[in-house]
This record gives sequence, C-alpha cells and structure tokens, in this order.
Amino acid sequence: MNAAAMVQETKQLSGRNIVVTRPAEQARVLAEMIARCGGSPVLFPVLAIHDIEDQSPLREVAARLESFDLAIFISANAVVKALKLITAKHPWPRRVAVATMGKTSERELAHFGIADVISPRGRFDSEALLAMPQLQDMKGKKVIIFRGNGGRELLGDTLAARGAKVEYVECYRRGRPSLDAAPLLKLWARGELDAITATSSEGLRNLFAMVGSLGQTWLRKTPLFVPHARIAEEAGRLGLLRVWATAPGDDGLVAGLIEFFSTQEPDTHGR
Repeated sequence: MNAAAMVQETKQLSGRNIVVTRPAEQARVLAEMIARCGGSPVLFPVLAIHDIEDQSPLREVAARLESFDLAIFISANAVVKALKLITAKHPWPRRVAVATMGKTSERELAHFGIADVISPRGRFDSEALLAMPQLQDMKGKKVIIFRGNGGRELLGDTLAARGAKVEYVECYRRGRPSLDAAPLLKLWARGELDAITATSSEGLRNLFAMVGSLGQTWLRKTPLFVPHARIAEEAGRLGLLRVWATAPGDDGLVAGLIEFFSTQEPDTHGR
C-alpha cells in the first residue's frame, strides 16, 4: 500500500511528535502528511536558503538560455530561485528540455508551467537521473545545471564524459540557520520527541551541530528516518544508533514512519 492510501486509512502517528528538518520553503507537504496521519510535525529547518549576492552569472545564462539543449535543476530551491528570475521577462523556451530529481522539484516546475520533465522514479538522485534513457547519448549536447553552492560533481562529470558540454550556474546559497534548539531539547527532556526526519546529509550535519552536546546525546538514541542510503551512512558516521532508510520522497518517509510506529506501544513514544 502506498503512503497516500495509508494516510487515508490510519492514524498510526497519533500522539507522535515528529521533527521535520526540511528547509522552511519545502516543509509544508511533509508536515501536512504527518498531521493527516494524526502526528504532530515539529518544524525545525536545518538548512537556510539564501539568494546569491551576485546574480549576474544567472542573468547571463538566462540571456542565452535557448542555446542549451537540456537544463537540469538539482533541487526545488534551484527551480524557484532560477525560474523566478528567468521567467520574469521571458517564458521558458520550448526547445530546452528540463530534468530534475524528486516530486517536490516537479511540483515547483509545474508552478512555472513546465510539465514535460525528465525525472526518475523510485530513486531521486544523480545516479537515477543518469540512468534515464534521455541522458545516454549526449554527444554535442549543451547542458546547463542549476544548483546551490557546492555539491556533488557526479552529474556534470558523467554527462561530460558522455559527450556533453556542461555548465553550472549557482542560483542560491545554503547555510546553517540561527535557530534555537530549546523546543527540541524540552521535548527530549520530557520524553516526547518520537522521531526525526532528515532529507540531506548536509542538513543532518547541521542538526547535529545545532542541538549541542546534550541534544547530541538524545539524538543518537532517537529514531531517525532518511530517504536515501547516503544520508544513513552520514548518520552512522555521526554515531546515530537508530536509523531507518525509507523509500524516496515524502511518501517514503511517511510510509516508513507508519510502519515503524505500528509496531510500537502507544505509551513508549518510540523509545
């Protein structure tokens, strides 16, 4: 049964306080899904998304966008930050194909009128996108990759090896929020913090730093749900002891939470 159907049929998360660490701009869908299952989402964004100070490289790419064959948006933040600027003056050129990873990014693209999107199913990462048939024969293709500061080079390097001419443009900057961890510490102290969701390795590292030494002690023992094996590996490096890798996306996280708490006694709070 998929997560959407499970949401309709169960209140298995009733009484559970579940931390949502997505950036504030992308937290709504997951928080609403948790709430529909009876849970209490605790919003604690561990990544802050900032505009880049120098937007001239993005404007320069926008001016010659029609020269590209393929545009890849690494994240939903890349979609919003890039397309707000690009589509303010011109509609998206039809000849330029669009690719991304994940349902959140697809939803944001749809808001800008872009529905015909190359996007993998089942896994939402660079490896899955690179396996798509549309990205195999790239000889002579011009590709622009919209992304935040830094990140993995696998996507661009692989496409270049397949014959593409690849450019990157940064359209936002990630940072660690200045956020008081006291609400989490109070829940932990009362034994009322039941689970945490983490959707990026960088975000998980930020969370670890933001909660301090006392919070880290509790964090190591709290059920952590992650939608990718790479994040689970990072959790292991940080010494977290109770890590569950779920299916991809918000649906996968909610299904994993429901499956886990269906085996827990109501008064244990997942401990």
